[in-house]
Amino acid sequence: MLPVPARCDTVHCSRINKDQEEEAVFRDVVNFAPDPLPARYYDKDTTRPISFYLSTLEELLAWTPLMEDGFNVALEPLECRQPPLSSPRPRTLLCHDMMGGYLEDRFIQGSEVQNPYSFYHWQYIDIFVYFSHHTVTIPPVCWTNAAHRHGVCVLGTFITEWQEGGKLCEAFLAGDERSFQAVADRLVQIAQFFRFDGWLINIENSLSPAAVRNTPLFLQYLTRQLHQQVPGGLVLWYDSVVQSGQLKWQDELNEQNRVFFDSCDGFFTNYNWREDHLKRMVAQAGERLADVYVGIDVFARSNVVGGRFDTDKSLELIRKHGFSAALFAPGWVYECLEKNDFFQNQDKFWRLLERFLPTHSICSLPFVTSFCLGLGTRRVCYGKEQAVGPWYHPSAQETQPLFGEHKLAGGNRGWVKTHCCLVDAWHGGSSLLLRGLIPPEVDSVAVRLFSMHVPVPPKVFLSMVYKFEGSTDVQVALELTTGDASSCHVGGVLVLNETGTRYSPRPLRVPPTRLARWASSCGQQLSGGWIQRCYEVNLRGCLLQDLLVSFSRPPGSREEESFICRLGEIQVVDANSLLAPLPRVQNVTISQLRWLPLISGSEGLPTRLLLSCTLHWSYLLPRARCFRIHCWERTGSSSATEESPGTEKPEFLGLAFANQYRVVDLAVEAARFGQDGRVEFLVEPVPREGFLVPQAEWGRAVLLYSAPQ
Repeated sequence: MLPVPARCDTVHCSRINKDQEEEAVFRDVVNFAPDPLPARYYDKDTTRPISFYLSTLEELLAWTPLMEDGFNVALEPLECRQPPLSSPRPRTLLCHDMMGGYLEDRFIQGSEVQNPYSFYHWQYIDIFVYFSHHTVTIPPVCWTNAAHRHGVCVLGTFITEWQEGGKLCEAFLAGDERSFQAVADRLVQIAQFFRFDGWLINIENSLSPAAVRNTPLFLQYLTRQLHQQVPGGLVLWYDSVVQSGQLKWQDELNEQNRVFFDSCDGFFTNYNWREDHLKRMVAQAGERLADVYVGIDVFARSNVVGGRFDTDKSLELIRKHGFSAALFAPGWVYECLEKNDFFQNQDKFWRLLERFLPTHSICSLPFVTSFCLGLGTRRVCYGKEQAVGPWYHPSAQETQPLFGEHKLAGGNRGWVKTHCCLVDAWHGGSSLLLRGLIPPEVDSVAVRLFSMHVPVPPKVFLSMVYKFEGSTDVQVALELTTGDASSCHVGGVLVLNETGTRYSPRPLRVPPTRLARWASSCGQQLSGGWIQRCYEVNLRGCLLQDLLVSFSRPPGSREEESFICRLGEIQVVDANSLLAPLPRVQNVTISQLRWLPLISGSEGLPTRLLLSCTLHWSYLLPRARCFRIHCWERTGSSSATEESPGTEKPEFLGLAFANQYRVVDLAVEAARFGQDGRVEFLVEPVPREGFLVPQAEWGRAVLLYSAPQ
């Protein structure tokens, strides 16, 4: 558990009742003394919270959770998925190695950057490894949030290299069991605390006889402890050291390194293999074929099969023999190719691989996505522009669909293609662009966006927000397929096929009044030309399997119809969950203030200030997708109880994916002598069901500040 913050850390505080609502009021006298925040957790120039790594064994053993560590705790639990990771089918591991790591992704609350790297083909991926050459690579929390949202587990990296790595290994592996158990215990505690799922162990230096003798015992202990503390946790070993202690990459699993494979959950081979290596490994792996992750260097360095846009050649051989695959550094498409063509190149890379990449399915509700990539050229909140300018915040990435092209069977010319679209958004920074063609010989075309495996509650509400580009009479509809057809009873839908497993829900014309907060705009033209369509489906004994979007020609038309449609949001929500009362944001506190002069007046005194501070609050985190942080500034107020303006909108500051947020360099008016300056901070919870919470239910705290005497 995180330590509880002091109620009044660096400022005096009091509490008042305002309209029967408790409000925290904090007071501070402006001063420009430096506030020494721990360098590990904050950017030294801006005090923005950052993700971090540990460089030495001493740092690892000395780590204990501090309040600042709370910024790095993943909000998103690992979503369940089908098939589970433990199934025997071959898996796909992505090892993210990019320019040393901890780049723009280290900024926990996001950053302003043009053309950042983004990964969004999550449905093909089972395991995500964040790799760097620091001793203990703790995955930046933004990657854990994004991966977990897609049912993908996340591993950090424990690496030792070269002469220094040899010394480090001697220090904890060559002694008695207490030494290596202390290291393993700390690695487990770190994974458990930050809520990621395990470790890739990469020993790339030779080991003494004593150290290599203890290495399997270290792996066994680490794996056993991790399984106890982190459900579904994994420990993988990289093909490097052999059982003699020599550093000698094998490019395969064999008798020289098998002892390490037998001591943990999986084996990640080096990259210079040939098909003969794969053939030999089949017997070595036995029933654990899927636990062997055959390495593919996407950069195609050294003597490898495939790589780059020929990575499919590597993958074809790996799948031929039934192994899992480990794609190392697929950020090649970003690092080495033209940044302006990144999305096209990324889609091309994964499209070439998709026939060898089994997907996994979503298996829980609520399911809500705005298709946001966690980046954009502006921020949009439910059709209304919130801020203009580039931004990058991978924690804000919503669940991504299956990308690609769907063509009609039987030689028909109809097709639908899906793309990311940064040009327009309903919510966040991007939407999903669907382009397609309906040929004269068919009435409609459809594309599957999400594979699902959800036991459906009796009543489900669905919503789709969309808009067409240009004028068209083409109709768009949400469709679904169900399993367990023999026992499945469906109401409120039209059956679309003879087997009775694909349905088109009937749109709601008048949403139920009890669901007004969720579906108040159904059937209406919304901001920015978007349209929301809502559906109610009654199900019994059904398994929801697919979500599709179909496009049909206008009645009576036999012409070829082309269309361009943007999807802004899809929601699938258990009706009962929409009736449950939401928890409230409580106990908002303000601490760790930093003041900087911004603009000086005629007498040399500042007229504008920059304020940085940390907000904490209490909330039942499993109920939140995130929090939106806002502020109101009032100047010249001597009363803490003065009403906030009812017509003005508060200023949006950013998103939080924890119960704390660092306000950084907020420009405020300097307080005049004898008068308080006033800033009110508001914490807006965003429910997992995806609707707006009234402002009266937000958390808030007031900061009153005075000029130095």
